[in-house]
Amino acid sequence: MKRLISLCLALPLAVIAQAAEPLHIEYAGGEGSGKGKHVVLIAGDEEYRSEEFLPALGRILAEHHGFKVSVLFSVNDEGFIDPNNQQSMTHPEALDSADAIVTAIRFRKYPDEVMAKFDAAMKRGVPVVGLRTSTHAFQFKRDTAYKSYNAWGKNTLGEHWVSHWGKHKKEATLGVIEAANAKHPVLNGVKNIFGDTDVYEAAPPADATILVRGQVLKTMKADSGPADYSKKNRATGEEQPINDPMMPVIWTRELDGQRIVTCTMGAATDLQNEDLRRVVVNGVFWGLDMEVPKKAKVDVVGEFQDIMYGFNTFRKNVRPSDHAMK
Repeated sequence: MKRLISLCLALPLAVIAQAAEPLHIEYAGGEGSGKGKHVVLIAGDEEYRSEEFLPALGRILAEHHGFKVSVLFSVNDEGFIDPNNQQSMTHPEALDSADAIVTAIRFRKYPDEVMAKFDAAMKRGVPVVGLRTSTHAFQFKRDTAYKSYNAWGKNTLGEHWVSHWGKHKKEATLGVIEAANAKHPVLNGVKNIFGDTDVYEAAPPADATILVRGQVLKTMKADSGPADYSKKNRATGEEQPINDPMMPVIWTRELDGQRIVTCTMGAATDLQNEDLRRVVVNGVFWGLDMEVPKKAKVDVVGEFQDIMYGFNTFRKNVRPSDHAMK
């Protein structure tokens, strides 16, 4: 015992503090219409820098709207954020009290004890805002307990991974609001959506309400104009003009009382766009069956690293605590 105490005393204080440091972030929220509601944001994709933009969205939800927010990450054994660790979700206990969930995850293989908490949240009908690669959120082996979640994107969000409809890293997306659904609350205050990620191929089910379609642009610039070539649509098997019809990029579903918002845009660079941030915030309000603000405040709070997307472009040696409110 004396030897153990001596060894502990010999440890540098920084190492002891590191061991006790939380591996997730909580923004307390406060006054605002979201007060008393808990929103859990799950970052875990290797390419689109969700570990950067979800903390930024979390601060917006907390500071401007009063929600309590937990941001969960993938980390390595040293406690640094590592999106490549597909088995890691920090502090899954937050899901036990989640009133709403925002996902930006890709091909995760979480342990059973983590998935049990996610599964419980789904079964109690927690609303979800699923971004970009959340259509292909999970990748479990066939003999594992939660293998059915490999189809969660299709069954819950309304689509799985199909293809890059626009050319990846060459053709950006201009959001075109679906005229028939322009008054949907998720579109409150939304006018101009642009993201430099490409349009995903998507064919949501008949029960989906399409809010925004993605016009494939000629280049990565917002003013470059629509692309004008044709390609084969995998859903129909037919060749079609790239923008006729345009692919859905934002839609909603209601599944036995569970409200779902799916957005196939969603990179740190996309979230530079004010109205795309507003769609996510509106989606949380709508999912919770709360009155959606006429024009939700979505000004960025604190630092937001809008790093260009790509594999292994994430900032190294960053801890979740580095995203704490300064």
